[in-house]
Amino acid sequence: TGHLPGSASLLLALPAYPPPSCQQTKIHLIQFIVTMIPYSVNIKLAARTLTGTLNLQNKTAVDWGWQGLIAQGCHSSILIIDPKTSQTIQVLERHKANVVKVKWSRENYHHSLSSPYSLRLASADSAGKIIVWDVVSGTAHCEIQEHSKPIQDMDWLWTQDASRDLLLAIHPPNYIVLWNGDTGTKLWKKSYAENILSFSFDPFDPSNLALLTSEGIVFISDFSHSKPPGSGGKKVYIASPHASPAHTKPVPAALPAPTGAKKALNKVKVLITNEKPTAEAVTLNADCLQLSYLPSKRNHMLLLYPREILILDLELSQTVGVVAIERSGVPFIQVIPCAQRDALFCLHENGCITLRVCRSTTAPDESDPEQSVQELVYDLRSQCDAIRVTKTVRPYRMVICPVNENNAALAVSDGRVMLWELKAHVSKPTVNPSSGLSPLYAPVAFCGSPLGQNQKKIQDLSLNTMIGQSLVSGADPPPPSLQQEVQLKFLLTGLLSGLPLPPFALRMCPPLTTKNINHYQPLLAVGTSNGSVLVYNLTSGLLHKDLSVHSCEVKGIEWVSLTSFLSFATSTPNNAGLVRNELQHVDLPTGRCFAFRGEQGNDEPAIEMMKVSHLKQYLVVVFRDKPLELWDVRTGTLLREMAKNFPTVTALEWSPSHNLKSLKKKQLLAREAMARYTTLSDTEQSSVESSVISLLQDAESKSEGGGQAISAREHFVFTDTDGQVYHITVEGNTVKDGARIPPDGSMGSIACIAWKGDTLVLGDVDGNLNFWDLKARLSRGIPTHRGWVKKIRFAPGKGNQKLLVMYTDGAEVWDTKEVNMVSSLRIGRNVNYRILDIDWCTSDKVVLASEDGCIRVLEMAMKSASYRMDEQDLTDPVWCPYLLLPRAALTLKAFLLLQPWSGTFTMDITQVYVSALNGSHINPLESIYDMKSVLLDPELNLLQRCLLVSRLFGDESDLQFWTVAAHYLQSFAQARHLSVPVPEGQTPAEGTQATPQGHLDIYHDTLCESFYFQRFQLERVHLQEVKRSSYEHTKKCADQLLLLGQTDRAVQLLLETSADNPSYYCDSLKACLVTTITSSGPSQSTIKLVATNMIANGKLAEGVQLLCLIDKAADACRYLQTYGEWNRAAWLAKVRLNPAESSDVLKRWAEHLCSPQVNQKSKAILVLLSLGCFHKVGEMLQSMRYFDRAALFIEACLKYGVMELIGAAFVDYARLLRTLGLRESAAFWASRAGGAGEQLLEELFQGEGAVPEETEGLENTE
Repeated sequence: TGHLPGSASLLLALPAYPPPSCQQTKIHLIQFIVTMIPYSVNIKLAARTLTGTLNLQNKTAVDWGWQGLIAQGCHSSILIIDPKTSQTIQVLERHKANVVKVKWSRENYHHSLSSPYSLRLASADSAGKIIVWDVVSGTAHCEIQEHSKPIQDMDWLWTQDASRDLLLAIHPPNYIVLWNGDTGTKLWKKSYAENILSFSFDPFDPSNLALLTSEGIVFISDFSHSKPPGSGGKKVYIASPHASPAHTKPVPAALPAPTGAKKALNKVKVLITNEKPTAEAVTLNADCLQLSYLPSKRNHMLLLYPREILILDLELSQTVGVVAIERSGVPFIQVIPCAQRDALFCLHENGCITLRVCRSTTAPDESDPEQSVQELVYDLRSQCDAIRVTKTVRPYRMVICPVNENNAALAVSDGRVMLWELKAHVSKPTVNPSSGLSPLYAPVAFCGSPLGQNQKKIQDLSLNTMIGQSLVSGADPPPPSLQQEVQLKFLLTGLLSGLPLPPFALRMCPPLTTKNINHYQPLLAVGTSNGSVLVYNLTSGLLHKDLSVHSCEVKGIEWVSLTSFLSFATSTPNNAGLVRNELQHVDLPTGRCFAFRGEQGNDEPAIEMMKVSHLKQYLVVVFRDKPLELWDVRTGTLLREMAKNFPTVTALEWSPSHNLKSLKKKQLLAREAMARYTTLSDTEQSSVESSVISLLQDAESKSEGGGQAISAREHFVFTDTDGQVYHITVEGNTVKDGARIPPDGSMGSIACIAWKGDTLVLGDVDGNLNFWDLKARLSRGIPTHRGWVKKIRFAPGKGNQKLLVMYTDGAEVWDTKEVNMVSSLRIGRNVNYRILDIDWCTSDKVVLASEDGCIRVLEMAMKSASYRMDEQDLTDPVWCPYLLLPRAALTLKAFLLLQPWSGTFTMDITQVYVSALNGSHINPLESIYDMKSVLLDPELNLLQRCLLVSRLFGDESDLQFWTVAAHYLQSFAQARHLSVPVPEGQTPAEGTQATPQGHLDIYHDTLCESFYFQRFQLERVHLQEVKRSSYEHTKKCADQLLLLGQTDRAVQLLLETSADNPSYYCDSLKACLVTTITSSGPSQSTIKLVATNMIANGKLAEGVQLLCLIDKAADACRYLQTYGEWNRAAWLAKVRLNPAESSDVLKRWAEHLCSPQVNQKSKAILVLLSLGCFHKVGEMLQSMRYFDRAALFIEACLKYGVMELIGAAFVDYARLLRTLGLRESAAFWASRAGGAGEQLLEELFQGEGAVPEETEGLENTE
């Protein structure tokens, strides 16, 4: 494809005789085209869909993936949106029914050539079909169908070590089915007693799943991909407790009287597990909108009601926090809990998104522990503007970016997508905040490391860089130098809007020719029901102009040049059947509109159609009950209004033939003759015949004003109600009536005419098409049996005799040369929408407006299909490595991660990259200009770079690994640094400045430091204790306190048991036991014996408690592990054991995680990182073939001096880089590997310039 000005890709549409393969002969040079003028040229347009308003069933169909793109269902199509540049980059079409759910696959695995970065999306429709897509090519991996009811919910499994393809779906009413999303095979299916509405995976434990059913919640604790859950799960009902007097605490006098929101807390709901609650309580579940686990801390769950959000602690099945709306507030529709911080994004019914952040449980100045937290409080920290809600416009769903959690997108029912970004502004510290909110602090660090002196940093990179960690009681706040006070604001950074509601009137601008090739733009004008005309550029699919032209529905549009058009609209008729007609002339570049028919147009019969002649000279306007008008388009004057007795027009078309060429020839001759005539001598003059001169002058006068105002002769034909065909000639301002052709008996009332070359086609109201060959004077009638022929149009391009026909139930393409049908589209057969209007947009593509509010550009075969993303002509470059070839994406990643081989960092990827991209036109680096300066910054250390690149790539497993690795590498290096005697002149305090923020965030759960984890658990028990409302709760609290070693408080709780409780005696004795335990040998051995017997007889929890009482927690952990309670053992080790013992327990856990039946090696690696077993991690990464991660990790360890070299890992990475075509970097790593790398170095440099065989093999397999 040759590239011409405006990068128009050119294709020649040859005459339609040869098979389609030769039809698209590619050419290289413009001279070629010029010599072959007979053929039309067309700018290659991608097939695409312009979408409009959403259907109610699309409400929940929107998802924002780790890949950085948003998928959204619109009727039966799926839009793929790039939120950074707010453009639609793909529309997937294959569903027949409305799409109800879309889900991007997770990226929680290590990416390599064998498991590349790819865009996988699952979508489900209201007919129960699930399609798994390869989004880049727009094709389906597999289609899944189980029942024919709408899929209620679906999600990909997030543990991807064993398999990345597993998809869990709810098939109504009560089945959950696990599918392999790659092959479409069903792994297992399980039914439940109640109707299932939605589900939520526990983000901390893959074996836990919660189902929200019509009656309550079902907890499944044995979820696995290998077999369906064994039991029916633990059923839980939601109800209001009747607070027993024993547990109501007196309200401290200091607190204000409860307001509306506070009263709601008094009716807090709890979960009852045993019996079905009363009818009144069941209704409480009916309005539960949503259930989700909190990804920010383990064992917490959120339930959403229209006026409140409940935060439950699942260990107690008890509410520990409530976000309630005041009486005048706007109800919730949806809430998304964040992982990086304990924060909630809430969507309200007015389209307002609010961010609520959990308040730090201790304000630093509070000394009285009793005054401390009574419940989890979520403070409103930021909110965006609401939208105007009307009957047709309401907010549907919000999604947030899973990588950074600081961007939200709102899908509105009218097809808009609003992109909001959260920004942090550094604010002056307030002395006494009037709002009553404690200030928010942001950490002064970048990508997990303290900020260098003049290091560049990306503002607002992610939620955890904008908001510091919430403090817990007993933990020291970070020093002021490491944080700054901020305020959060939402900023609207993007907006996508769809088409308005149908009906539409379509008209494509005049076709591309050799004359207009330099400035041609493929513009489509769309007239809408509210009177505006939208002009779309079909190369990019973007809105070019939105013009408010009329005050009522646009009925038709005709272009009069490449940049101007006429459009007409008619108001609703009055009692006399008269309307207001508006006929406007619009100039696109300036947007200037004027009324073409001047003042007339009020109270007259409606305009039925208007037709512009081929040379754009004349315009015919046809009215319902009034003779037609003939206008001159160039001067805007009325040439003729036909007489009253003029026949009623049913169809009309201008002839393509005209005398412009002969006129121009005559004019040229006249000019030459005149020139000759003036140079002749008198005698010769007289001999020239005077008749010739008069003829010449006549021709010249006709073409006065040179070229422009030649009035060529043009013709049009029309039919009357009897089917008689009239022929009328227009020249200048003379109108002549020509021949009449009597009606054809086989045809009904003629509805439309099309004329091109020597072919004239008539269509009637009964579905007959009549093809006239004017040269051979033959006519041929074809009954299509499709009913009323609404419209017929010939395709552009010389010699192209294809015809597009529109019926009430669809459309067809005919070849008028052969008189046969090429393709057909019919409601109910291959589409489920009605066609409203049609047109050709190039010589081989049609554009259809349909009732589902979409406008589709289709190939002539009219099969609606997704397009390939790499064929797209995007206006803004998109950063999405997932769009690249697998190999190119990995090359790009390696390139960004480390390039010290050239001594300086560079962003000029071309030399390295051309080989890997092999011809793809995406240069991904154009689109991350804000990142460039940071990536080029020499102050950016290796760990920061790895973290930043994993964020850029949206690589979940990379991000998790580097977050934990960066934290522990720095803290272990720090500890080592501090154990060295401090050099003179430096205080130890200065040394500690370099620590990352104190501790890992609590969402890493058991990977956190023990001291922080312990404090967090203590605080949690304190909260549970405040909130308990029954004996069960009290008992659980006492058990937790005993495990945590808080014996005094546990005794108090045990003594609370009332005398009529069956456990009264038992609890009293237990209290005595706890207080009298001494460390004398005999009592210890007795208790240990009892504990081991209890454990042997199935009372594991009680036995573990006794062991903890006599400080034998290490034994307790061992027993827990023996009985498979691995998580519980890790928890206990964290809160009770000294580092050495705890480390043993956790190492055993890591070994268990590596075992083939568990297969969670990535989790095991994180556990080992938290223990500082860096050498083991390096070896494991290498044995798992994670070569890039292994080499970079070892390199980072060497920099921090916490480990010695593993040369083999460097050699493996060098080999990988060589296969990616990065020779310099391969040489760099091989040279770093010491002796192990020597052989590879030799290989690299002996065949200078030769491609190693290995890579060639790889390229062929790609």
